[in-house]
Amino acid sequence: DTYVHIHWKGAAELVLASCKSWFSIDGSVHPMSSDKYNELKRSIDDMAMSSLRCIAFAYCTCELTMVPREDLDKWQLPDDNLTLLGMVGIKDPCRPGVRDAVQLCSAAGVKVRMVTGDNVETAKAIAFECGILNAKDVASETTIIEGKVFREMSETAREEVADKITVMGRSSPNDKLLLVQALKRKGHVVAVTGDGTNDAPALHEADIGLSMGISGTEVAKESSDIIILDDDFTSVVKVVRWGRSVYANIQKFIQFQLTVNVAALVINVVAAVSSGAVPLNAVEVGPFS
Repeated sequence: DTYVHIHWKGAAELVLASCKSWFSIDGSVHPMSSDKYNELKRSIDDMAMSSLRCIAFAYCTCELTMVPREDLDKWQLPDDNLTLLGMVGIKDPCRPGVRDAVQLCSAAGVKVRMVTGDNVETAKAIAFECGILNAKDVASETTIIEGKVFREMSETAREEVADKITVMGRSSPNDKLLLVQALKRKGHVVAVTGDGTNDAPALHEADIGLSMGISGTEVAKESSDIIILDDDFTSVVKVVRWGRSVYANIQKFIQFQLTVNVAALVINVVAAVSSGAVPLNAVEVGPFS
């Protein structure tokens, strides 16, 4: 009655780093030795390379007198001296058609980048499955980067590596925003897809923000320009196709109008100067427009 258990869950490598002991299958608690830590770290890496999202569970004991009676939401929970309870790897398979959609985007000149809060190894494995990454990309060190590394760069350095980045793991909402800003400063037209509240800053900053209509939060929808009603990445290809079609039609219309109107204007000016009469009046020029 004098102690309470505080339970933690989250990114496996971050939770493991705070654990000083581990809970065995027989119910006993053992100190976290360096050999055990390395064994668990290898397990996390193996799961991550298999495109599994690894989550760890831990707990610590705290004296009841240390728990505040008021303003509990402002209390800084103890995150040291944790005891590891276990780890799980969760598979989040790519939706059907995503790989084909990524290839279509690449063929259309649209570079697809993955910015995620997942482990870098997990993000890399999923990017391979989706076709975002290939063996040639992995050879470049700056193709795959951790959010913390990108965040700590200077503004000039971020602009230099932004073009090369294909996968960013362990990113924060601010990292997504910094990447969008760096790409825009380089002169790129940036589109961002997202569904969470933490995606709102990047969605708002992007030239085109695309939020998810089913799983997206209201904050994300309000910050975006387009809402994808079916939550399917393949719909992005349709957005690009229709957008370029409208843009091409506008160009053709302007080109046609300029050609006809300029020709009519030149004829009238030359005729007016040479003969003093205008061959085409407003009624006759109207059908051309």
